[in-house]
This record gives sequence, C-alpha cells and structure tokens, in this order.
Amino acid sequence: MNAGGHIEYVIQHLRDRLAREDISELGVRVETRGPAAHVWGSVTSTDRRAAILRIAQEELAGVPWHADLRVSCHNPPDHPEELS
Repeated sequence: MNAGGHIEYVIQHLRDRLAREDISELGVRVETRGPAAHVWGSVTSTDRRAAILRIAQEELAGVPWHADLRVSCHNPPDHPEELS
C-alpha cells in the first residue's frame, strides 16, 4: 500500500473507533494534511480531550500527526451580565 493509502486507512480506522467509543464528540474532525493526520475541533471536557488524544496516539502509531482540540465550555454564566 502506498503512503497516501496507508494514512487514509489509519485515519478511517481512527474515525471508526472514535464513533464506537463512549467519548464520541460531534465537533472532532480527522483528516489528512499533506503526509500527516490532523485531529481538530471542539470537545466538551478536558477528560474527553485526553481520551481522544490517547486513542489517536494508539491508532496513528507510526504516522505523523498533529492535534488541535479545544475544550469549549457550554455552562450557563454564574452571574447576570451587567449592561451599561
């Protein structure tokens, strides 16, 4: 299998695993960027971010990859907004 085919195969395997796991996050994308994989998007907690990074490390072993996962907090404000 050529290098491009190999990276697409492991990326698809990672996507499948993330969809099967309990940590599934709709805001996470995995794609090819040149000779590397890129895992990016928004997650709901630092625990989920850590779990996704751990799984990516396992599935993308031997493939160069980069992660850009932001934790977005959707909690309501704890105080009223003051308008001037």
